[in-house]
Amino acid sequence: MAEPGVAIEPRRRSVQCASPKGLHRVAYLEWGDPRNRDVLVCVHGLTRSAHDFDSLARELCGQFRVVCPDVAGRGDSDRLADPMLYAVPQYVADMVTLIARLDVEAVHWVGTS
Repeated sequence: MAEPGVAIEPRRRSVQCASPKGLHRVAYLEWGDPRNRDVLVCVHGLTRSAHDFDSLARELCGQFRVVCPDVAGRGDSDRLADPMLYAVPQYVADMVTLIARLDVEAVHWVGTS
């Protein structure tokens, strides 16, 4: 459960990512203290969204900075210019960019499919 004084509503943020066909924006929700170096990244399955983790993020945002991205083409993130790019290599590149933006050495990871 969130500690007293820790906001239990997410901040909406985004990061610009690159693909072979240009740039796109990956949106994410960030819960908890943005200075917390203990980061939990929660990534949804193919047809889902960042909001799949709202309940989990509310419970854990006192312990972790919880980051829940919408993968490219889902939720509030941009669509890719080329549909053939919706594949693991692009998803991995986007998550690497996101993690670099978070400016942490390591993250905890939760994923669904």
